[in-house]
Amino acid sequence: MKKEIIISGFGGQGVLSMGKIIAYSGLMDDKEVTWMPAYGPEQRGGTANVTVIVSDDKISSPILSSYDVAIILNQPSLEKFEPKLKPGGILIYDGYGIINPPTRKDITVYRVNAMDKAAEMKNSKIFNMIVLGGFLKVCPVLSTAGIEKALRKTLPERHHALIPLNMQALEEGGKIIEKM
Repeated sequence: MKKEIIISGFGGQGVLSMGKIIAYSGLMDDKEVTWMPAYGPEQRGGTANVTVIVSDDKISSPILSSYDVAIILNQPSLEKFEPKLKPGGILIYDGYGIINPPTRKDITVYRVNAMDKAAEMKNSKIFNMIVLGGFLKVCPVLSTAGIEKALRKTLPERHHALIPLNMQALEEGGKIIEKM
């Protein structure tokens, strides 16, 4: 198994954190991983993205020109990365940030209304975990135990009390993702 993933959206949406959690989870699940963020001033509102590869075997290069999975959180990211998705790939998007939905017919498209669910759960900071839960539902490359271990590793100890909420958000994301 090898999944080449791009996650892209506005800075502040948890794009880089989501990639980091996927990478750490892969390590916790004894997988080979690469994590390559791309940002600059994007971290404060522009578009940011991260490439993550999760594999059972050694990874030859972290540099990719096409992807198996694209997790898209805003319109500019959709326009940039939809064409770079491999035929047969998976595109997951949050309905809140996309005005013109994906148009390709040779990929599987899923929508997860993570922004709405985060508002319902009264915590905008779990948005990315809801999206991640949707991803894991349709592409179960990581275990929830690995995700929980990764959260313990990546979150500062003062935020460990939020891990149960993050795990709940992960579960909710799996419930609300829908094929388009």
